Amino acid sequence: MSTSLKTSPGQFLVRGRSWRVMFMTLLTLPTAALAMWALLEIFRPNVLTWLEIGQLALSLPLFVWLSMSFWTAVTGFILKLLNIDPLSLKRSQPSPDQTIPIKQRHAIIMPVYNEDTARIMVGFEACVQELLDSGYGQLYDFYMLSDTRDPDKAEAELKAWHQLCENNLSAYKDQLFYRRREKNIGRKVGNITEFCERWGSNYEAMIVLDADSVMSAKRMLDLTRRIEMNPDTALIQTIPMPVRQHSFFGRFVQFAAHLYSPMLATGLSFWQTDSANYWGHNAIIRVVPFMQHCGLPRIEGRAPFGGEVLSHDFVEAALLRRAGWQCFLLTDTDGSYEEVPANMIDYAIRDRRWVQGNIQHLGLLGVKKLKLTNRLHFSFGAFAYISSIVLFAVLGLGTADALVKALSTPDFFAAQYQLFPTWQIAKESIMLATLWGTIALLFMPKVLGIALAMIQRRKQFGGLFKLLKGSVVEVFMAILIAPIMMFYHSFFVLSVLIGHKVRWEAQEREGRMVPWRDALVYTRWMTLLAIVWGGVTAWFTPVLFLWLLPVLTGMFIGAAVIRFSSSDRFGLWCRRHGIFVIKEELSQDSSLNKVDAALPIFKLPDCQANVPALPADKYQPMPLQKLNESPQPMRAPVTSGQV
Repeated sequence: MSTSLKTSPGQFLVRGRSWRVMFMTLLTLPTAALAMWALLEIFRPNVLTWLEIGQLALSLPLFVWLSMSFWTAVTGFILKLLNIDPLSLKRSQPSPDQTIPIKQRHAIIMPVYNEDTARIMVGFEACVQELLDSGYGQLYDFYMLSDTRDPDKAEAELKAWHQLCENNLSAYKDQLFYRRREKNIGRKVGNITEFCERWGSNYEAMIVLDADSVMSAKRMLDLTRRIEMNPDTALIQTIPMPVRQHSFFGRFVQFAAHLYSPMLATGLSFWQTDSANYWGHNAIIRVVPFMQHCGLPRIEGRAPFGGEVLSHDFVEAALLRRAGWQCFLLTDTDGSYEEVPANMIDYAIRDRRWVQGNIQHLGLLGVKKLKLTNRLHFSFGAFAYISSIVLFAVLGLGTADALVKALSTPDFFAAQYQLFPTWQIAKESIMLATLWGTIALLFMPKVLGIALAMIQRRKQFGGLFKLLKGSVVEVFMAILIAPIMMFYHSFFVLSVLIGHKVRWEAQEREGRMVPWRDALVYTRWMTLLAIVWGGVTAWFTPVLFLWLLPVLTGMFIGAAVIRFSSSDRFGLWCRRHGIFVIKEELSQDSSLNKVDAALPIFKLPDCQANVPALPADKYQPMPLQKLNESPQPMRAPVTSGQV
């Protein structure tokens, strides 16, 4: 197809889609192969043991995953540095003209489940008010879709909704709807499915929010215009950026996301092109294709690969793409916000749910007509957690191998008739090269992200000096907590594989100082393992102990790290001293200002609230998909804008 196609700002143009994954493969596999060759050269001069063979076998997927992550970051760095759009490979285009009219009706939906009433109501109202202030509010309806089971919270939601509709936004109450399901069948999937079946046909698209989401009017209008301007597109995902964090850990996660996400998302968008992933919120979805192709069946078999689809968002994006619809990721980060757990325990608990959902995706790799890119999303998403237990196994096998050699007498005359001894060979130069190469794969993405921010965005972090201070602390903190998260993820993967089920609980979103008792309880086995592992290696193989010291240190002091990193006082002290500064703290978006102004004065009304009225049902079924059969496309996919 001709490469002279022109698009206006807001229309997606993909050039060279067919070679992107192959290009990344040609970068990734040689890099991983070189690392494996180096590791083999370290082991090969001496007789290969089963422990060394095990290390080689487990290291292969680790190096492939690290290499792919490395080249994704490098690609994002180059494209960002040169201001090149990752889809069209031309100069980045601005957002759609804000004067372009919006022609269809759209819905803003927020599914909630046993959440803090004040936070969800204030955040929801901020998004509503943003659109109303923009002058386009009449084109949207706003839904809070509650699955709350707690009777007290359900009553609080009703009272807060009454206040919202009768006092705060009374002039627009005909556009505001609250629905609470009596039975939360299908969890969040069932919640959104019911909305689509009852009222989805009223709307061209829906912007899906999470309970802690906040979006600016500019971002929501941008998504709306893009979905209308690209009739072949069913999903546009934004990058939700963490905000409003006060604890040290929350601010660390927040700063890291703001520092690295634009570069990493650009690299990701380069190779996934029109097969972007869906992250479950802060995205716009075209309703008709979603209803036709995203009805999720119960997967045959037992957990972890069977049962209800848990991480539904990945699967929904894959089903849209296999039906011929395009899915895109926007790589700018303005106006799309979320909140993150403020301490490591709550952060790990959230990851526990994601571990089971992502591992389940491995059982979906055989879905018929699935695109290669979506299979990669499934594989990499699962391995992001499985890699922890693989790395633990590699370290364990390496320790066992070192102990065996330390406790056994070397046999220099292994053959029956041997004139000269067989000396043990240590290729120190290759060992050092392998070490530094692995460090480069791990840390070069951080270095590139910091360098890119220094060149293009240092003012967003309070200037060069504050950016460097925050970056140094972030890297140190990342090294310190990596062994802790590795232990948790390994434990989660094991628990999933032996059949322990995940519980769907409300996420802890507000900050809390973790008590010493909780910190010690949640780290006791990790600390014990570090003591035993460190003691044995220090006694028998002191050199190996020194190599393991970065891992053992984080595990040993895990309780203290969890305790002190959850401190709001420490986090705010860092903010006063210019550590972990982000753009939104220097010049905050109006949507976040609305949340910060309303949350401290939020108060439930003392009234008897009735169940609010809902729109008339226009029921249309959302059929369950047959994953072992080819999809029936709604229409032939539009290919304009493709090269």
